[in-house]
Amino acid sequence: MAKRKFSKKLVLIDAHAIIHRAYHALPEFSSSTGEPTGGLYGLSTMLIKLISELKPDYVVACYDRPEMTFRKQAYAGYKAKRPKADEALIAQLIRSRDIFTSFNIPIYEVPGFEADDLLGTIVEQTKADEELQVVIASGDMDTLQLVAKDKVLVFTLKKGINDTITYDEKAVRERFGFGPELLPDYKGLRGDPSDNIIGITGIGEKTASDLISNFGTLEKIYLQLKKSDEAFLKAGIKPRMIELLKQGEEEAIFSKTLALIRRDAPIKFKLSDKTWLAGFNLGLVEKLFLSLEFKSLLARVKNFNQLMGGEKMEEEKSGSDALASDPVLIQETGIALWLINSELTNAGLAEILAYAGTEDFIIARTKIFQQLKTLGLEKVYQEIEQPLIPILESARERGILVDRDHLAKLAKTYRQKLEVVSQKIFDLVGHDFNLNSPKQLGEILFSELKLPLKGLRKTAGGGQSTRESELEKLADAHPIIPLILEHREWQKLLSTYLDNLPDLLDQNNRLHSTLNQAGTTTGRMSSTNPNLQNIPARGNLGPEIRNIFLASPGYTFLALDYSQIEMRVLALMSGDQDLLSIFKTGADIHTSVASRVFEVPPAEVTKDMRRQAKVINFGIIYGMGVNALRRNLGSTKAEAEKFYQQYFATFPTIKNYFDQVVVQATQVGYTETFFGRRRYFPGLKSRLSFIKAQAERMAMNAPLQGTAADIIKKAMIEAKRSLAEKKLSEQVFFLLQIHDELLYEVKTEYLTEVSTVIKQAMEKISGISMPLVVEVATGQRWGEL
Repeated sequence: MAKRKFSKKLVLIDAHAIIHRAYHALPEFSSSTGEPTGGLYGLSTMLIKLISELKPDYVVACYDRPEMTFRKQAYAGYKAKRPKADEALIAQLIRSRDIFTSFNIPIYEVPGFEADDLLGTIVEQTKADEELQVVIASGDMDTLQLVAKDKVLVFTLKKGINDTITYDEKAVRERFGFGPELLPDYKGLRGDPSDNIIGITGIGEKTASDLISNFGTLEKIYLQLKKSDEAFLKAGIKPRMIELLKQGEEEAIFSKTLALIRRDAPIKFKLSDKTWLAGFNLGLVEKLFLSLEFKSLLARVKNFNQLMGGEKMEEEKSGSDALASDPVLIQETGIALWLINSELTNAGLAEILAYAGTEDFIIARTKIFQQLKTLGLEKVYQEIEQPLIPILESARERGILVDRDHLAKLAKTYRQKLEVVSQKIFDLVGHDFNLNSPKQLGEILFSELKLPLKGLRKTAGGGQSTRESELEKLADAHPIIPLILEHREWQKLLSTYLDNLPDLLDQNNRLHSTLNQAGTTTGRMSSTNPNLQNIPARGNLGPEIRNIFLASPGYTFLALDYSQIEMRVLALMSGDQDLLSIFKTGADIHTSVASRVFEVPPAEVTKDMRRQAKVINFGIIYGMGVNALRRNLGSTKAEAEKFYQQYFATFPTIKNYFDQVVVQATQVGYTETFFGRRRYFPGLKSRLSFIKAQAERMAMNAPLQGTAADIIKKAMIEAKRSLAEKKLSEQVFFLLQIHDELLYEVKTEYLTEVSTVIKQAMEKISGISMPLVVEVATGQRWGEL
């Protein structure tokens, strides 16, 4: 059946949800007057996108109100897990009303009701108008229950503010396996962690979906349950789940009530006789955008008649438009922008144009590269970042082979272990509860089991924190704590890797993870889809997961890892002669440092002395102070203070180096790596002592971590050049960079030759006089290395 054609279109905007998403998705922009504008910029961008893509006849914005809602009155825990909103966000929520007013968009808000309820009510009051299509624009998926065939759609955000998706009824069914009208029932069973709707503890997404797909609404489920368990068993519902269902009827029905969007809010909605565009005043928008310093957005709203205009001649792309569609040029410009301001990670076209204050990509690119040159960063771009682009793209295209059978077996094993650990926890407590609910877990630990609270942090909302760092402090207080930590480890590995990987594999079982060249503020690369850098290298679990990755037939994995790279960089940057001599002689760094600090010969250094030296060696790289040293050593504050002073008395040049880094960074506003990469620290000028102290610690580390990042990038470039020189390029594929390690896939018969070439390239980085040591490992599976 062909989709209906509607003569009118109404766009309903969930203003609160969109601003929240924009605020957290974009950097903390502010105007020259200090007014925070990141969320406002994202909202304005989204609004322009909505108008240009959807071409609505009518537009309405709906807001939440600060007063207590009927849901909060019914359930004090509703949305209780959400941290208190930042002052900057609150200010932008208030200011955002000016944006809608300037665009001639009416605002609806009612005390006691959420924006979703107003959206639902407007949908209800317009459903009889067969000529009207309604599109709900939201930052989340709560409104999907309002979708109705192709008459009511939801236009929502996937990632950031530019990646969007539109749901009609078919799309909702494809995603959930049932229609939108059953989503409140789904939340009644599963709950909704984002709103702290409890659901039935122990029933997850799969069971909830299976129940609804087989039986329908909660009312029908419980009607069937009162008759017999047989139908549930036939549908594959486990006996334990059936028992949870029986015990949780009251919670399920109540949770459904909380999740259900009201359609009877006290508003009367009627379409205007005129379209919103008829009353649009460009001057009002221009005045507001100029005050917010949104110059780059003004060009998009200069002529709304053209923006909205139906049929028009197909225009030839301008030179700038053509370049703006070239992903390589966008990537290059985004990397250049990131070198100018490392906070602007993974910058896309929107961020590039916004930074340059123009809608013309050629002008923006020219401006950014001119600034790059003015700041003296052109060499970093040309010698480190630009040559890296094709290397990373080749790695993404190649991908890494996954043993799908091994993956499935491991996932099954981990799920079984997760269930065993869950049951052990429930047995200790005496009843089941939602292990994924911090609130319920907190009640179990501190109300039922009455574990000690002393020294534990609280959440922003005032509740007792159950974060891993806090639970570790209670490790010896009760046998439940190690089990909870173990449960979280199994769950994290399952949700992050084992359950998601099958969907990411291509037809050849290869995983094409992405290395984000400009993905961090430090200069290091990040990994996404999935994050392969976060798979533990040690312990039992990490290598098990790494073993699902195997070399292609006829190939062998080759891993090359820099040894103690950041300590070597510290010696290089500080110029400390003692530290330099240790590395030049090839002695063990931790034993040698312990020998000097404790004033004993190397042969008399005990294991504990070496351990203490290792803690401070790595700790000072990250600006570790006495308190952090005390925690990591497990000593008293006096002992840590004494060791701290002994260390810097032994290596005074290092202390002077860190002091100078902070002084210089405070003066000029940034730090530099050995190769000239910059990182800015506005927090160094903060009047707040804790902000300033944090910025100082980060500034101490930035040149070291940044230089290590530069070295690994230069190593990748030099390795590629050396392999080409030796005519070995066709025998090897670069796959991954994990911290200070490079992973290659090499034709087995060339393994020795290729290994030698890459190792030599990594150990002889141009401009580095410090000895660099590379450790080599080979194997057929990643976990063997």
